[in-house]
Formats: sequence, C-alpha cells, structure tokens
Amino acid sequence: MARADDVYQYLTNQFAANEPIFLSDIRIDGMADAIVRQQLKKLTSDGRLKRFDTGIYYILQESLFRSGSALSIDAVIRKKYLMDGQSRCGYLGGILFANQLGLTTQVPGAYEVYSNKATTDYRETELANLRIILRKPYVKVDETNVSVLQFLDLLKEIEDVSEIEGDDLTARLLVYMKKKGIDFDTMKKYLPYYPERIYKNMFEVGLLYGISS
Repeated sequence: MARADDVYQYLTNQFAANEPIFLSDIRIDGMADAIVRQQLKKLTSDGRLKRFDTGIYYILQESLFRSGSALSIDAVIRKKYLMDGQSRCGYLGGILFANQLGLTTQVPGAYEVYSNKATTDYRETELANLRIILRKPYVKVDETNVSVLQFLDLLKEIEDVSEIEGDDLTARLLVYMKKKGIDFDTMKKYLPYYPERIYKNMFEVGLLYGISS
C-alpha cells in the first residue's frame, strides 16, 4: 500500500476535493505512468478516490450523504476545455448559452464548447456519456475577449436558438450587453472573422451599429 499512499499524498497536496484530476496531469518523480495508473485503480477500489470517466478522477468531498458529493460535469468541462491553467481559453455556446440567457426553454442535448484547445473546426466527443460538441473559435479566446466572442457566436445563430423575437429579444440582449460591458465598438473588430450572416442577424435584432432597427 506504500505506493498507493504516496500517490494519494501527492494528489491531496496538488488537488482540492471535488476538483477534476486528469491522468495526463499527474507527474510523480520516479514513478512510471503505468505504476501511477495501478495505484489510481487501488485508490478507487478502497474509496479514497472516485473515477468520473476514463482518465478523470477526483478526491471525494465529505457531505451529509454517505456517498459524498459528486463531481459536476460543469467542473470537468471548465477545467478540460475552458481554462488553460489559470488562463481563460474557451466558453460555452449554442442552446445551453441561449438557455442561460432566458432566450429559450429548450434543454440542450449536448454541451457546445468553443475552445482554443480544439484542433479542428468541429468534433464530437463524450464525457460521462454526455455528448460534447467541440468547436475552434473564430478568434483566439482570452480573458479580455471571452464575453464578446461568446455573445457574437450567439448572434451568429440567434435565429436557430432563440424562441423569443422582436422587442423582447432586443431588450434581453441589450440587458446582457450592459451587464458585460459590450457595445458595438467592442464587437466591431471581431466581426470580419465571422460569417456574413451575423450582420443580417444583428440588424434584425436591432443591434447593428448600436441602433434599434
């Protein structure tokens, strides 16, 4: 059990409870990857570690329930696709984001993620049996532009994801823009990277040049 104890000590020093631990992030001096995998299996068997999905683990956080607190898919997606260490590199889009803004009651069948970590324009994968659509953003994402790019991707497909139309839609979009400090000038420099239909969509929802149509 000595090696398993060593690995557990390493994990508790490096990761908080209920924080996603990716196998690819575990580097223990003097211990081969194959040995690390063996010890993770032992730690999972004795209950000190939980397996979320292939290659993804977490240290159980104590709770009122005997089984402990489960790791959320949102935490895994954030660490895997939306953050690169401490730097922002991605955001959520599609129906999920439209739902968060109250533009639709649709429940997304997949998480749509735009991430600098994507190597192709479109790829589908799974996490814990949840479908993930991974897209490469039109512009490299960072902390300064993430809100603008996320909003532009919403506008690009607003006709497909919003159940709300007219003045109500315009009002909700303007409220969000004010909240995030987005205006036409902040969007303007990114527009050339987007498909031309975004101009039509912005005009129809009353946001082109900041003037209500």
